[in-house]
Amino acid sequence: MNQPTPFQRLRPHLIAVLGLLVLAIIYFSPVLSGKMLSMSDVQQAMASAREIREIGQATGEKPLWTDAVFSGMPSYMIDFNYPYIFVYKAFMGVVSILPNTASIVFIVMLCAYLLLVVLGCNPWLSALGAAAYGFGTFGIVSLEAGHVSKLFAMGFGAGILAGVVLCLRGRYWVGAAVTGLFGCMELGANHIQITYYLFMTIGLFVLIEGISLVRAGKGRQLAMGLATLAVVGAVAAGSFGKRLLVLSQYTKETIRGTSELTAKTTNPTGNAEGNTSTSGLDKDYAFSYSYGKAEALTLLIPNAFGGSSIGGLTTDSDFYKALVGKGLDPASAKQFVEQGTPTYWGDQPMVGGPAYAGAVLLFLFVLGMFIIPGHIRWWLLSSAVLMIVLALGKNLLWFNGFLFDYLPYLNKFRAVTMALCLAQLFIGAGAAMAVQSLVSQKLTLAQLRQPLVISLALTAGLALVLAVLGGTFFSFQTPTDIDRLSSYFGEAAKEFQTALISDRQSLLRSDAFRSVIFIVLTAGALWAFVTNKIKPIIFYPALLALVVFDLFGIDKRFLNNADFVSKAQASQLFEPTPADEQILQDKTPGYRVFDQTVDFMNSNRTSYFHRSVGGYHAAKIRRYQELVSYAFPTNTLHMLNMLNAKYIIQAGQPNPANPQQPGGPVALPNPEALGAAWFVGTVVPVADADAELAAMKTLNPRDSAVVDKRFTAQLGGLPGTLDHTGSSIQLTSYRPDKLTYQANAVRDGLVVFSEIYYRGQEDWQAFIDGKAVPHLRANYVLRALRVPAGNHTIEFRFDPPAARTGDTIDLICNILLIALFAFVIFHEGRSRRSKATSATEPIIPTTPDPVKPESKPSKVKTR
Repeated sequence: MNQPTPFQRLRPHLIAVLGLLVLAIIYFSPVLSGKMLSMSDVQQAMASAREIREIGQATGEKPLWTDAVFSGMPSYMIDFNYPYIFVYKAFMGVVSILPNTASIVFIVMLCAYLLLVVLGCNPWLSALGAAAYGFGTFGIVSLEAGHVSKLFAMGFGAGILAGVVLCLRGRYWVGAAVTGLFGCMELGANHIQITYYLFMTIGLFVLIEGISLVRAGKGRQLAMGLATLAVVGAVAAGSFGKRLLVLSQYTKETIRGTSELTAKTTNPTGNAEGNTSTSGLDKDYAFSYSYGKAEALTLLIPNAFGGSSIGGLTTDSDFYKALVGKGLDPASAKQFVEQGTPTYWGDQPMVGGPAYAGAVLLFLFVLGMFIIPGHIRWWLLSSAVLMIVLALGKNLLWFNGFLFDYLPYLNKFRAVTMALCLAQLFIGAGAAMAVQSLVSQKLTLAQLRQPLVISLALTAGLALVLAVLGGTFFSFQTPTDIDRLSSYFGEAAKEFQTALISDRQSLLRSDAFRSVIFIVLTAGALWAFVTNKIKPIIFYPALLALVVFDLFGIDKRFLNNADFVSKAQASQLFEPTPADEQILQDKTPGYRVFDQTVDFMNSNRTSYFHRSVGGYHAAKIRRYQELVSYAFPTNTLHMLNMLNAKYIIQAGQPNPANPQQPGGPVALPNPEALGAAWFVGTVVPVADADAELAAMKTLNPRDSAVVDKRFTAQLGGLPGTLDHTGSSIQLTSYRPDKLTYQANAVRDGLVVFSEIYYRGQEDWQAFIDGKAVPHLRANYVLRALRVPAGNHTIEFRFDPPAARTGDTIDLICNILLIALFAFVIFHEGRSRRSKATSATEPIIPTTPDPVKPESKPSKVKTR
């Protein structure tokens, strides 16, 4: 008998992977005509990176600091040069060949496919679980918003799990290669929160698998597997050592680090991005996006809580009829119900769509908890439950609050609902393994009947009860409904709320019946298969089709062909206004712009054109956030002056023909801006950060500087009152990470620079006439320097040592990873050539199948 060739063994997997790619392209079919998604978060990121990239193109070297956001921050948090990340660049180079957008979801599915093959699923069921992960609605909604790094982190995380499973099940070399590859890629995705949650599930797997191995007398295998993971994990981390080093340093300086403030100061802006007494984020801020306990029903019924915060109704809705009944023209009413109606009524401030896991998948997952043999089901169940529990945030505070306070680094993250991304992986994997268990154990209808009935009751039964009696359990309203509707409809708000409640009930009812239908069809397919009514060649495609149609149908509500635009439209991030064009005529280096027409601390639009006082980034420098929160409301103009806000953009005068319509933005010059640097006449010493920030609420920075007493040595004995008559300083050369000034000091004095103080003497260094000198922090956030009498050239250079060290680590670890891949390919090839390959040996390395057929059918017990 001829043995199958390697290609013949690989062919089913190649077909399955190709099918997943086709599936992604079908969903994102506009990419075939060159269209792209216009993703808001991607636009924000590109806007903040524009200065960095333009300087890099002009000089061949990207600056390490940018002035485009928050008056200055390290550019390695936005767009940085990593010259030695060979593995990541090679992998993403291949990905870039694939159709845009579709490639992102394909990578998510490909990594999930690998994990399921490693767990013992056949190609059909691996593809089913992969599609479940790739098209989970929460991930698709995230993609529509532009959370690309989140999607990549989700995908590469599944690859890491595959490597971990291989290592702990004795495939050390292959497991090391897989873990190393996807560990490197995971860090490259740069979404630390998803990575953190992923490692929580890895910890559960190591615990559960470790107990099983010890009980089986395989303690040495466990030790070897853990040792392999420790070594390759260190190498994978080192492959992005530069990023990890600078991130570790930067985090300490941000809203995720520890504040120096000891007093609990009321935040006048209501922005709680930080805790004034502990390390990490404020708990209320971190848990502001928390899934409601009952809202977890959206995993089974997508519109259980209304779907999206904006729109989602049709002309058949009661709300539309109420609008038309009140005299609104049908076209406007249609637009409002489709794009503006607040159908969502859950606990979160805003959502783009539900975290729908799939009715088919949830039914199969529940069934799997009864029929998947061995301990693997406990890992799948505990991981899925843990991710859902984390997403509940403040709604399960006794548990999540404890973790937030005591689990290292967890308090660095917000939007805990993000954990639902990974819940989808374990639900999809559990569904695939449930069917694999059914097939491998050759379960009869008698054996399957009880688990099947219980699973139907817990899923379809629950959905049916909610479809019929949903109005009994829920109010379908929020405390903010009346206020929001009053802003549109005034005294008629109550009437419109009644119509809205009716529509929310209808949304729940229709989707609940929809879930029942999909579950019943799936149960019918299982029945037909175990009773030999249909063959595997029909059964597998039928199940896959049910999963795909179920998820596609919901996903298309939130991301569909209408969301794609031409490449030209997508690349045109923002159109300059006449105000922008006016400001751009000013070629003076170093000045900044304050834009009042946007939420200036949550928008990068201004940063696209100018050096902005504000911006948007998930990790702002903490002192800057505190200055904006506590000093800006009471001392705005002086704060803008010291930040060299030379222009202020304001809304123009209303259109006389339409007083309700504000005029276009206008640029107002600010003649009081203090420029790039200035001498001060008074030094005000203060005891600590609390006193420093308190002084900023009334400070006039033109002639006075507030200095923490810790910087007394850097003042070099300067008196508190200084005569700076006749002294001057000007910026002569501007590059964000290298600034040059010419100073003419009549006598020794103190110069304050309109630049952010960050790790002085370590990352930012000052030089006078080429000689390194210490500088200090003044006015809570700015740099200052003691300047001796005479004419001097002053330079500030940003050259973080961690970046140089990181480059060396990157180079060494990337070479080690490449050597590991080469060795594993050689080792596996030689092993296959040195022994006869059985006809059933898989070409893709797998663990021992945890779902082995029994010698004879046994009764399945419910658990």
